[in-house]
Parts: sequence; C-alpha cells; structure tokens
Amino acid sequence: METDVAIIGSGFGGSVSALRLAEKGYDVTVVEEGRRWTAETLPASNRDLRKFFWFPSLGLRGAQRMTLLKDVFILSGAAVGGGSVIYANTLYEPLEGYWHDPAWAAITDWRDELAPHYDQAKRMLGVTTVPFDTPADELLLTIGRRMGVEDTFHKTDVGVWFGTPGETVGDPYFGGRGPDRTGCIRCGNCMVGCRHGAKNSLDQNYLHLAEQLGARVVAERRVVDLRRASDGRWALLSQRPGTPVWRRPERTVIRADHVIFAAGSLGTQKLLHRFAEDGPLDRISPRLGSLTRTNSEAIVGASAGTDGVDYSQGIAITGSIHVDEHTHIENVRYGRGSDAMRAITAPMVDGGGAIPRPLRFLLQLLTHPLEFLRNLTQTRWSERTVPLLVMQSLDNSLQTLRRRTPFGSFLTTRQAHGTPNPTWIPAAHTAARFGAEAMGGIPVGSIFEATLNVPTTAHIIGGAPIGETAADGVIDPYHRLHGHDGLHVVDGSAITANLGVNPSLSITAMAERAMSLWPNAGEPDPRPPLGAPYRRVAPVAPRTPAVPADAPAALRQPASA
Repeated sequence: METDVAIIGSGFGGSVSALRLAEKGYDVTVVEEGRRWTAETLPASNRDLRKFFWFPSLGLRGAQRMTLLKDVFILSGAAVGGGSVIYANTLYEPLEGYWHDPAWAAITDWRDELAPHYDQAKRMLGVTTVPFDTPADELLLTIGRRMGVEDTFHKTDVGVWFGTPGETVGDPYFGGRGPDRTGCIRCGNCMVGCRHGAKNSLDQNYLHLAEQLGARVVAERRVVDLRRASDGRWALLSQRPGTPVWRRPERTVIRADHVIFAAGSLGTQKLLHRFAEDGPLDRISPRLGSLTRTNSEAIVGASAGTDGVDYSQGIAITGSIHVDEHTHIENVRYGRGSDAMRAITAPMVDGGGAIPRPLRFLLQLLTHPLEFLRNLTQTRWSERTVPLLVMQSLDNSLQTLRRRTPFGSFLTTRQAHGTPNPTWIPAAHTAARFGAEAMGGIPVGSIFEATLNVPTTAHIIGGAPIGETAADGVIDPYHRLHGHDGLHVVDGSAITANLGVNPSLSITAMAERAMSLWPNAGEPDPRPPLGAPYRRVAPVAPRTPAVPADAPAALRQPASA
C-alpha cells in the first residue's frame, strides 16, 4: 500500500491528524489495531467479555485494554476511534500548574499558542456542560461538604449531544456533513460504548470527516516493524493482532513519506522503544520514556450501598470537586448491568506506614472477611457503586524502558523525575470513606493497589516529551521526532506535564496545533528545518476544508503566529 502519510492509531491525535492532513491534500492511511464498532455491534454491557475486553490472543476483541507494568496498572482503548469509543466523554482544559511546568514552559507561551486550538477542539467535539442532576452528584456534593470544598462542585464539560432524550436530529455540528445525533437517554453506559447515537466519539466527527475526504482506515492491523526503504521512504509492516505463534501471519506493508505515531502514550512508547533497539531509530533522543505521567491518578470508590439509590443513572461523569489547587475528584458510573469491572476492585487499603501494603491487605482480609465477600459477591454493582476518579497536576513521573530476557523483551518502569509517582492519594481515600458512609457502603480501591502497591490510571501520558533539542525531548515543538526526517508523534505521549484533568481535550488541541503548521501537499514547509531553533509559525489554511464556513465546527485558525 502506498500513501503520503501513514498514521499509527486512530485516537484523538490520530483522528485529528487524519482529517487536517486530508484537508491539505495528502493521501492518508490510518492503521488501527482495534476493530470498527457500530451501534449494532457494540456490547449491551461490559459483561459481554468477548466484546468488551481487549485480549486478542484469547479471542477477546473489545475496546477495553488493560496493561500491568511494574509501577502502574493502565486502562486504555483499542478501537477505530481509539479510546474515545469507551472514554467518559469528559473534556476539560488543564489545571493552572500544567502551563507552568518547567519541563516545557520555557519553549513558548503555550497557553496563548494553544488557546485557539482548544476552542477548535471544543467545537469539533461538541463540548457542552451536563444539564441535569444525578444521585452521584448528590453524593459528590456530600463528599465535598465533608471535605470543606462543597463550593468547588461543578458539572462536567462533555462531548455528548443531549437534545431531547431519544430524539434523532440532523447533524448539528458540521453543516450537514456529519452523522445524525440522537439525544442522550442517560443510560450511563458511555464507557461500554454508546449504542444510541449521543456520544461524540471520534468516529462521529474527525474520523468521519476524514474518510469523506478519502482517508483510509485499515482496522485490526498491529504495526510490528518499521524500516527505511531504499528510496528514503518509510515502510510499515503490520499484521492481525492475536495471530497464534504457530500460524504464519498475513502481513501488510505500507510505504509512506511520513509516519505519525498516534498509538496513545503506551502504544507509541512500545513502538519507539522497539524500533530504537531493533530498527532504524538509532538517533532517537535518550529522553525516550522520560516524563511518563499517570496524571498522578487514583481510582477509588464507594460500593455496596444499602441506601436503595440507583447510582447508574446519567452519563459516565457528571460532576467535579477540587480538594486543593492540584487535586481534582470526579464521580464516575457504569450503566445498569455493566458490572464486569467489579473484578478488579477490593476493599480499600491505605498506603504508607511501616507495614507493607500487601501484608496490610491480608490482615484486613483476615479481620474483615465479610467486607471482602460483600464486595466480591454483591449484585447490581453498577447501581450500588460510585467510582471516584482522582487526578493531580503535581510534578511526578515514571521512566519507561525496554527490558530483555531469555523469553523476550517487555516494557517496564521505574520512578523518575520529580517526587515518586504516588501509590496512593490520602485525599482520595478520605473521599471514598466519606462517600461510603453516606451511602451505607464500603470504600473500595483497585485490587492492584491493595495487593501490589501499584496505582491505577485511565490516563497514561508522556514518554515522548517536547524539547527544543534531542537532549531536552524526544520530539521538537512541531511534534517531529528529533534526528529522523518524516517521523512525528501526535498523541498523549507528547504531553509533557500532569494536567490534573482528563487529557482528551488537550491531546486534541495539541494535535490541532501540530497539524495547522503542516503545509498543503506540494507547497513549501513554513516550519524551520528539523534541529533548528524554535520559532512561532503562522497556521497554514487547508486547501479543502471539510466543514462549511458557516457551521458551528468550522475551522477558525488564528491569522498570524
């Protein structure tokens, strides 16, 4: 397969890149490991394990990927549309500390440079504020009151079409060039995949429009190798994920002038590490894997409520409170019947102290066995549980590295720049206990925190940080890979600091900015040569905009740098 630009991954970075480069006249091919989902094929609940979880070697080809590394347990997505198919719709701008993090603040005025791209991203993703109240909001307000921060409560900004519940209308965003939207019915199953046409996932906006302009999406193909061809172009080798080792895989070669890594922070880092060791990336920055962030997250909750309230009503996340300037808590839910994630929870065990956390978990199991059994065996889990997603904008990070063994190589981690990545967040545990008291339940956390002292994150970011030189970062401020012409990184791995909020909007805005600086196909490149000092560049208007100028999501770029 021949193409101008090959994009690895179809999440927020990949989908934005596909649309904006197709508008500029490039032939674009997107390679996606996951499958394409429709309203008819998505699972009705996450109890349909084959269609919810992503373990292709076991025949499970859903969208929910789970990865355990040495220092973190990661939840991510695999689908056409990336994690947007099962994400929680939440689209916030970062907390204040993000803009001033020394890891990248000296390069430019990022807030000013990214401001128009945040605006564009919000209009493309249909961002609006949740317009209704739910029982989980009342619980979060109660937690905020107990923690003395009730006044910080606010509704979430989300990418959902609310309209009239269940009523289908013509495209409200893209001047008739987008799909119909149906008003949200508040079933709560956003993180299983929306089967009702309300969620503005990437296959309903950026990717939808890119395909209209001729971009190709090659689904269910995993990139396994990268080589420089004799003519100087890049060659990607891909195969179907989960092919048994005893079966010869059917492989596809894609040749391209440019390759954009957009496989998410975890996927992109795996590929870059592998190609640095085994392939052509011999000049990659030694900073690869540095500033890998967990968004300083913890996922805890209050479960097994006895108050008779159904907490599954609404959408995935409807409210937030701010415990301090760095710490942000959101209420979370799965829809009725989606109880599968109960299997990775356990009664909450505090970290710190002289007694190792796994031993403390065993002591709690012996002294409070009924609490453990109550969590393990409860019915209607999603209706009686409110997970709490806790995020911080503090400066902590991990370093990823590739470790070889006689049985193969694998990605691992170690503590790195800043304070140690937290294995528990005291404010999160306090919030979970207050919530449990209010609902007559028990506080819960991740089984991996309790047994391995390993935190959970749904938002792994960083690992290919931005820097003016290869000594400072893996990519330059235009998202080009230092030392390698024609290679780019446009996804969450380029986020250099903890945001303290869900990262999807920031990834989208950064991708919008990066793509705005590309020339139209066949025209001179306004960016300085790779390796030259950074200078601010005026955006390049696309040759063929996908969205009419009078539509709400029309492209509005700043006139100058």
